[in-house]
Amino acid sequence: MKYNTVLFDFDGTLYDTVEGITKCVQYALGKHGIEAPLEALRCFAGPPLAEKFMEVYGVDSALAEQLVKDYRERYLPIGVYESVPFPGVGDMLLQLRAAGLHLGVATSKPQALAELLLDRAGLKDCFDVIVGSTPGKKDDQKWMVVRLAMELCGAKPATTVLVGDTKYDAIGAAKAGIACIGVAWGYAAPGELEAAGVLCTVRDFAALEAFLLDR
Repeated sequence: MKYNTVLFDFDGTLYDTVEGITKCVQYALGKHGIEAPLEALRCFAGPPLAEKFMEVYGVDSALAEQLVKDYRERYLPIGVYESVPFPGVGDMLLQLRAAGLHLGVATSKPQALAELLLDRAGLKDCFDVIVGSTPGKKDDQKWMVVRLAMELCGAKPATTVLVGDTKYDAIGAAKAGIACIGVAWGYAAPGELEAAGVLCTVRDFAALEAFLLDR
């Protein structure tokens, strides 16, 4: 096996969180008089929220941070639970662990929420480390989260790979010095992963497992 440590993004990779995220983004925008259909907000699933509000709506950093606060008004009591693991993820993780791979989570999602959802689904113990962002800490970039997960695992760049669903994962992995495998079931726009330089894109968990285990 080429890789002995596999880090996973959370939103759009392990978990289908788009319903809760888009409804909460819509709620936050609505408080500021901005209307948007849910389908147009899928791009908010995964990347740092403040950055995405500025990119998509051209707001300044102060308003972006307020939108994040408004988002959390709905997300923490309701939206976080409007999510489910993608079908087949548990079996795939068990197969990778049985083969001796070290597994971790490296996500821009607040770490406590990622741990909560994985625990509720009985998946938390599949991972050696779970690293996410810290609410209120503005400089938690994807590559920093990836690098911290690697340090906690004692992982080496040459034998570590990140599995993710958007360009933010590919860019973060590259900046952390590791490769990225893209997944086709996530929230990326057509061609986004390939343009961002992923190693390859897999169509489902069976294909991901086969690639990682050289089958």
